[in-house]
Amino acid sequence: MELKDKQVLVFGAGKSGIGAAQLLLDTGALPIIFEGNKSADPDAIREKLEGGEKIPVCTGELPEDVIEKLDLVVLSPGVPVDLPLVKHLYEKGLPVWSEVELAYQVTHGKVMAITGTNGKTTTTALVGKIMSDACPSVFVVGNIGTAYTSMALKTTEESVTVAEISSFQLETIEDFHPSVTAILNITPDHLNRHHTMEEYIRVKELITKNQTKDEVCVLNYEDKVLREFGNTMTPRPFWFSSARELPEGIFLRDGQIVLHRDGAEEILVKTGDLKLLGTHNFENVMAASAMALAAGVPLDSIRKSICEFTAVPHRIEYVTEKKGVRYYNDSKGTNPDAAIKGIQAMDRPTWLIGGGYDKDSDYDEWINAFDGKVKCLLLIGQTREKIRDAAFRLGFRDVVLCENLKEAVERCGSMAVPGDAVLLSPACASWGQFDNYEQRGDLFKQYVRELQ
Repeated sequence: MELKDKQVLVFGAGKSGIGAAQLLLDTGALPIIFEGNKSADPDAIREKLEGGEKIPVCTGELPEDVIEKLDLVVLSPGVPVDLPLVKHLYEKGLPVWSEVELAYQVTHGKVMAITGTNGKTTTTALVGKIMSDACPSVFVVGNIGTAYTSMALKTTEESVTVAEISSFQLETIEDFHPSVTAILNITPDHLNRHHTMEEYIRVKELITKNQTKDEVCVLNYEDKVLREFGNTMTPRPFWFSSARELPEGIFLRDGQIVLHRDGAEEILVKTGDLKLLGTHNFENVMAASAMALAAGVPLDSIRKSICEFTAVPHRIEYVTEKKGVRYYNDSKGTNPDAAIKGIQAMDRPTWLIGGGYDKDSDYDEWINAFDGKVKCLLLIGQTREKIRDAAFRLGFRDVVLCENLKEAVERCGSMAVPGDAVLLSPACASWGQFDNYEQRGDLFKQYVRELQ
């Protein structure tokens, strides 16, 4: 769609919405911003935009006369597609795009995209590192923290855009067409948004919607859902596995990551040469390496890049050691499956801080994964009673309810002994108490450093 002079509703005035509105301004479109919070300040929203002094901003309710003149709607990721207002916009016959779709419409060059329930940020950062080491122009965007819309107009035909894509962003794509994709895993998450596991799976698989049979999707062979999807999707599967040897693909064997392709075997790297810990991170390395190989990066270049790569913030991030106690920030563990990976990476008796916003998750598997490592579970947030009750039902009774994160950190600091670890790995989203998981992780690190 030619965007110039089009009347485009940007639904949501957060980071993604502002990025979308700025891109629309820069392309000559006529954005109108709608923010459902009626107490939002229109002038404060306009101030975030360069050249946006006269942009119409509607708060609280969207007038019908505004809807009647629209050509396009761009939804921020946090806006559910089943909201009555969004349904009304669909009924009006309006195209409804995600901000990822908007950015893609003006992107030049190659696009590589990563989704999955867990591991997206590390894998995206790692693919970005590999591609940046091999290519002159690389943009790492999306759910990783940099709005895709803020970078799309900077791309050229020589550029590579590496995008972390959430299920929220995939719901409303149309032409979005990465040449190389990856679905890392699919486990229950965001069911308060997607309502059923079947719908969550369907949306995740949309990342391959526009790929051709000559293009590649990297898939986790140990994920049953993905193993089945690999037999029906259009692009070619490039498999990785942490549990078995593959006749064709990339896998973990005896402390080495091994590549089988075209009947030959090559050792990509020894896991001991990586700066990342844990099987889940070895899976991320395999997925990123497979994507880079599919994009034509030489194996030697990939090997060098993955050995140099260090962990991303908030994902089992070592903070400091105080009085013989090591502190780890895993604020990115926003669901039970991700938090299980955090526990599995611990090699010390662990004081575990969990809890937060309720995404209708089930916590039994997480609690069962404590496996004798967790000395005490300290709970905060909306889910603290729900998780406590699940822990008691499963026979784990070393539970402390805390009013906030600061109290939880201080309690750990006073009770942990030399040789212990303290791990923030909440198994829940951050909303309610924090703006995002980054803020939660940063505050955890601050409170740890303030301990005597």
